[in-house]
Amino acid sequence: MNASRTARERVRAELIREITDIARRHLATEGASGLSLRAVARDMGMVSSAIYRYFPSRDDLLTALIIDGYNALGEAVEDADAACPREDVTGRWLAVCRAVREWALAHPHEYALLYGSPVPGYRAPLDTVAPAIRDTAVYGRIVADAHREGRLSPPAFCPPPPAVLAGDAEVVRTLMPDVPDDVVTRAIAAWTCLFGMVSFELFGQFENTITHRAELFDHNMTCLAALLGLPV
Repeated sequence: MNASRTARERVRAELIREITDIARRHLATEGASGLSLRAVARDMGMVSSAIYRYFPSRDDLLTALIIDGYNALGEAVEDADAACPREDVTGRWLAVCRAVREWALAHPHEYALLYGSPVPGYRAPLDTVAPAIRDTAVYGRIVADAHREGRLSPPAFCPPPPAVLAGDAEVVRTLMPDVPDDVVTRAIAAWTCLFGMVSFELFGQFENTITHRAELFDHNMTCLAALLGLPV
């Protein structure tokens, strides 16, 4: 009985993997808003009613793709950080930034699903939260490690954050324990700028303007490291 159940579970897992693989190809041609369970079933040679046993709605399939995307990006970031010496906080920051860019360029349609325009009518469930912060958690550890080891020297040209942001900083600080509000707000700016750079490149805003995009990216990520107070 156990062997039979295990075999069924393997078959189910394989079918789910095939469905999501085909759905990712549809993202490239139809976009997230055009994703259709019937179209995916047709490409699989499956009757449309059968696919609902695995994904009861289009939103359930979208959620699976979003979770897969966040986990894949998070794994790429975690691997990049793990490959660097712990004490090299600036090297870790740059490696993490490059991992985000490289993953996005290799998976543009999945990146667009995660960080592009919201899909009309779709509301992401709580299941997406933990995968979504895998990469951010790595970034927070780098900042927290640098602060704990006395490696942060934030430049003085930024004004202190307004008191009204203290509550928001407290929430973010769960990912970078003991880091002061000033560094937390700089960290938010740096992480946002990272994804802004990636999105500009991926969505075509650099066309006919920026030729040496990898070099510009590395330079700007180094500038953001300086903003954070990491040694550069």
